[in-house]
Amino acid sequence: METPTEPQRAFGLIIIGDELLLGSRQDQHLPHFRELLKCHGYQLDRCWFLTDTAESLIRHLRFSFEVGQPVFVCGGIGATPDDLTRGCAARAAGVELTRHPEATALIEARFAESAYPERIRMADLPAGSQLIPNPYNQIPGFSLRGHHFLPGFPEMAWPMARWVLDTHYPQATDQPLQTLKEQSVRVYDTPESSLIPLMLELSKQFPDMKMFSLPHLGEEGYVELGFRGEGDIETAMEALRKALDSRMMAYQQG
Repeated sequence: METPTEPQRAFGLIIIGDELLLGSRQDQHLPHFRELLKCHGYQLDRCWFLTDTAESLIRHLRFSFEVGQPVFVCGGIGATPDDLTRGCAARAAGVELTRHPEATALIEARFAESAYPERIRMADLPAGSQLIPNPYNQIPGFSLRGHHFLPGFPEMAWPMARWVLDTHYPQATDQPLQTLKEQSVRVYDTPESSLIPLMLELSKQFPDMKMFSLPHLGEEGYVELGFRGEGDIETAMEALRKALDSRMMAYQQG
């Protein structure tokens, strides 16, 4: 696995499992990885929830490999017939699914003769994979093309993800990600479409900040309008208030 030469501040997250989309189990990974990455100096850029179907997994993994962004992938690397992630990752990467010798040794050490004929399938990994140690039961995950494939169980996945960050992405471990500053105002009696010219104007004036609008519907409806980012938010908000005053738009602090 290649260690990035420059800090990459954004990660992706892929969470696999029909049970999450059907509602029979509640996801715990998204909030955990968001905080884990923040503590290591990174941020979560995208998150996908995918079903356990080969067509969907191959299509999404192929696209994700092409993006070139580091990604954690949780779920579907077990030995049962519905654990499709290993094979789909190989097909998406255009490589063979081969029996990894180190993974084989770990599984044999863990289960002895009962590793065969089923459990040993967890050693069948995409060619070129590197192992991720699993302190819970020693059955490893694997890394391929910047994607780090972990079990779906939080008890296993979370310490394995910490190991990946500590081992392969050390450049930001001592650089805690700044919490994005955010401020807004509530704009009343003004449709969101009327705010577009103002937003375009201020976005050009403050390119290091992200301007957002969130309509709130109902009898007391309003548009929450503000900035988010690491730049000079006070100056940006002052410019926003002056722009609203000049247009005689009613607002109050959000």
